[in-house]
Amino acid sequence: MVGRENESAAVLGLTSGVLILTGEPGAGKSTLLHLAAERHRGRGRGRGRVLRMTGSESEVDLPFAGLHQLLRPVLDETASLPARQRSALLGAIGLLDAVPDGVAPDPEDTGTGRTGAGKSAGSGPPGRLLLGVALLALLSELARRSPVLVVVDDVQWVDTGTLETLAFAARRIHDEPLAVLAGTRSPTGDGTAAGAGATAPFAGFPTLALAPLDTAAAGLLLDRQPHPPTGGRRLRILDQAAGNPLALVELARAYGACGTETADEELLPPTDRLLRLFAADLDALPDATRRALLLVAADDRAVPGRIEELAPAEAAGLLKITGGAGGGRRARFRHPLIRSAVYHSVPLADRRAAHRGLAAALTAEPDRRAWHLAAAAEEPDEEIAAALEGAATRALERGGHTAAATALERAAGLSPGAYDRARRLVGAAGAAASTGQPGWVRQLAAGAAALTDDPALVAEASLRVGQVLTLTAEHDGALSSLLRAAEAPELRRIAVATASVAGFYSGDEEHRLAVRARADGDPWTLAVTDPTERRAERVAALPQLMERAGGDPAVLTSLGAMAWLLDETALAVRIFDDALHRWRLRGALPTGLGCSAGWAYLDHGLWAQARLAAANSTSAGAGLPHLDAAVRSLDSAVLALTGQTAEARDGAGAALALIDPHRSRAVAVRARWALGTAAVADGDQMSAYEHFRLLFTTDGNPVHYACSLPGIAELAAAAVRTGNGAEAAVIVERTAERVADDPSPRLRILLHRARALLEPDRAEAHFDAALSDPAGVQWPFERAQILLDHAEWLRRRHRVTEARTGLNTALETFRRLGARPWIDRANAELRAAGVDSTPTAPDALTSLTPQQQHIIRLAAQGLSNREIGERLFLSPRTVGSHLYRSFPKLGVTARSQLRDLVEASSAAVGCGV
Repeated sequence: MVGRENESAAVLGLTSGVLILTGEPGAGKSTLLHLAAERHRGRGRGRGRVLRMTGSESEVDLPFAGLHQLLRPVLDETASLPARQRSALLGAIGLLDAVPDGVAPDPEDTGTGRTGAGKSAGSGPPGRLLLGVALLALLSELARRSPVLVVVDDVQWVDTGTLETLAFAARRIHDEPLAVLAGTRSPTGDGTAAGAGATAPFAGFPTLALAPLDTAAAGLLLDRQPHPPTGGRRLRILDQAAGNPLALVELARAYGACGTETADEELLPPTDRLLRLFAADLDALPDATRRALLLVAADDRAVPGRIEELAPAEAAGLLKITGGAGGGRRARFRHPLIRSAVYHSVPLADRRAAHRGLAAALTAEPDRRAWHLAAAAEEPDEEIAAALEGAATRALERGGHTAAATALERAAGLSPGAYDRARRLVGAAGAAASTGQPGWVRQLAAGAAALTDDPALVAEASLRVGQVLTLTAEHDGALSSLLRAAEAPELRRIAVATASVAGFYSGDEEHRLAVRARADGDPWTLAVTDPTERRAERVAALPQLMERAGGDPAVLTSLGAMAWLLDETALAVRIFDDALHRWRLRGALPTGLGCSAGWAYLDHGLWAQARLAAANSTSAGAGLPHLDAAVRSLDSAVLALTGQTAEARDGAGAALALIDPHRSRAVAVRARWALGTAAVADGDQMSAYEHFRLLFTTDGNPVHYACSLPGIAELAAAAVRTGNGAEAAVIVERTAERVADDPSPRLRILLHRARALLEPDRAEAHFDAALSDPAGVQWPFERAQILLDHAEWLRRRHRVTEARTGLNTALETFRRLGARPWIDRANAELRAAGVDSTPTAPDALTSLTPQQQHIIRLAAQGLSNREIGERLFLSPRTVGSHLYRSFPKLGVTARSQLRDLVEASSAAVGCGV
């Protein structure tokens, strides 16, 4: 590995975790992966296990083809997995006749949490998260016996389902002897990996880029070739190879073969000339070898029966035959450019004939056969289109949305009739909507709309576009598409419900009114578009709606969001807990779900769970900056409350940078609330006032009709400390008028706190009203703030004895929550009240990571490590490791002690686990 000494050290030093090698074709990724695999296998007692997977362009659209390749050597080991996990893995790779009951699919529709109603919770394909935890459990068990290295080459050609499953497991590797080493092409100019494969699931992992070799290393590599070039020839190679190791080696080999200066001009090509160079190497091979090479270039699993014909190519170093005898053998080309050169070195007619021959031999594998028939097709063919549509259906049954969308898109191109083309394009848009790729969905929908004026197809195309745009900042586009879809009676309810979500994120008054005009009395839509209007009626409807949900997690998720918006926070938390548990049993969490659940957890004092919800909301690499901003604002709020103010400001600032605050009001308001809270925590009251003031317009109306209102008391508190009380008082009274008809208990309490701070001479009545409302226990941090404010007011009036009781209660709540800045403030106030207050440490639970806190709470409920692992998609080994690390921090020695510890913590903050 000339010039790759540092990279080699990093690769060989990987014993746990993940490392992704990136580089242009020929940079040396495959060589480093091979080096690491050989070293890991080792010799003697320290020998480790290597599991390999190589992406294949011919299988990039076949769901879980890579997973099949990875698991083939360890299929017997799956017997140790729980039945549901084993069934999920084997079902995904097609080794079960049918996926058993109890394994459910990802929801067909995402974005509102309402889709999927009516589907059985006990049937369907395995979800991505269930597959991920099953793979994690298997790899963790293998690693318990001996160190495991998972090597993935050509990530850009690995099917999306496999990548998502492996990435899920890889993110949960802790300190066990399990490592994932992968190689992929460097991103192209548009940010996507070269090739057709979507590498987004691997985004965010540690990356090691293989840069071009410098001049000294490139010269040394040339010198080590059998025929080192010299003179002008050498300079031209160094110049045009630009440090690419493969180009250096191949060009040096080519010059050694020709030997003439004239030929030098022809053999110093850019990338396309390198392709021709690799194709020229084929001329020396026997005709039978070239024919066999074409077949394995079209399908690298077309090796059986062609070993002898491929032997000369293998001897020439063009490829290597891997795997065991029979159907497990594959062709691994030395470089993807070689495969491309082989494939394109023959006329189109010959390539089509190769695909026809491969299809004829694959009668037992309908999906591969369908793709080869499609590649061989010279004109539209309904039979082939139907075969691809069947492949798409099977892909969806196994959770392969990307594969299904791709197959349906190709089927549309082969459909003879315009209606069938449009129908299949709409189907492709539906599958693609679940991948979170707005550009793709739009393209498919536009293609369908250009082919048909069928009202049902046009409406469904608009629905799919609107659903995926709901996850973006394109609120106008989402509303427009969804309201068009709502013109179709059969789509009206789901379209309007989804539109209400887009309108909520937007916060625009015109958007809100447009959706409400089409609500048709739907309580969900009415609550989302104005949670303050006829609130009691909406709250009264929740029990019946929950009963009608029938345990459907999609419907429950919607009702949880509805309860949260209506300030029924305790109920919202219970609903979200139930819904999340049911989603996990299905093995799938819908994109963006964690944000509304996370804010409910935060309001209810479950800050660790709020951060976990934020972490689980992301769709890594999905290209959804609006969703990323929403997640950052939630995480920043928790960071601010716990005193990690620098991180909170960074996160909230990044959130605001990802959106237009005037168009994405919900996210902007939440990010500014986090910034204001961070300023309060730092004691910067002027900055706090400026941030909280931006939750309201110049004339005092809320910037967002729902999200701005909970900030009213914080605005008043900062205003009093900065001399802006008069301005804040106007906003408080305007807010009170806005919700006067039916305010929630939370808003009543917050308005009482605001008025108590702004009107000190009349404060006692407001404090008493705020603290006497029993509903206040739902919001422990806000209640503790009121206790602290009241105690300060009492102390200033020399009612010190009365102040101490409230201060002690507030301090205990802040301690249990881990609200460090407010702990300091309460301690300071106690000292001012004459109490010798020793600085109090936060609750021991808050010293743990969010994930550790969640594990401790589940263990306190009596769940086993395996049961906790299945809920949180962790291996039992990882759960045990977290418990082992947490016990000393909590001062416990046995699992039986956890229940009392958690109950004491929960009681102190006035809420349940």
